[in-house]
Amino acid sequence: MLAQLRPDFPDVTISKIRFLESEGLVRPARTASGYRQFTSADVDRLRYILSAQRDRYLPLKVIKEQLDAADQGASKAMRAVDLSPAAGHRVTRDDLLARAGIEPAVLVDLEQHGLIRPGAGGFYDHEAVQIASTVRAMAEHGLEARHLRPFRVAADREIGLVEQVVGAAHRQRDREEVVRELAALSVTLHTLLVKVGLREVVARPVSPR
Repeated sequence: MLAQLRPDFPDVTISKIRFLESEGLVRPARTASGYRQFTSADVDRLRYILSAQRDRYLPLKVIKEQLDAADQGASKAMRAVDLSPAAGHRVTRDDLLARAGIEPAVLVDLEQHGLIRPGAGGFYDHEAVQIASTVRAMAEHGLEARHLRPFRVAADREIGLVEQVVGAAHRQRDREEVVRELAALSVTLHTLLVKVGLREVVARPVSPR
């Protein structure tokens, strides 16, 4: 763990890490014999702490508050993944168009590219309204339904991967818990990957026209 940190933080020491642990900023797991086990997430957490101290001169109290807030947000995200169908949330075609603020031709386009799929009886769910509203906002930046097809493909691949993992679970409760946890984790991973990639786009020099 120290070998990973020292190229960026040459002054870091074991006693420094133990002090941060005693202050509750990092919580490595322990083996049966009492040895600390640092995961890659622990190392990333330490990088954030050390950077905040060195580069932003933040006190440990403020850093801990930020980390606690991030931890609570991740926990809420895990609990917020509700995969059960919402009762009373059947939306008609006209309601979807009105609530999302899109034209009928746009909805047809979304359906043709698989971004929205009507359910039984031709009704839509609340997520369909959210998808349509999101696409409308993206259209303001020049993105059309045909440009967003890769999102559908990526989502189907993630769904297929989760389906493989939960296929071995025998009890329905176990399946639901695994699916809910993997759903939250996949959303987090997708968001982070996009964030990292877009950061590189922003940092890229603008080519002269």
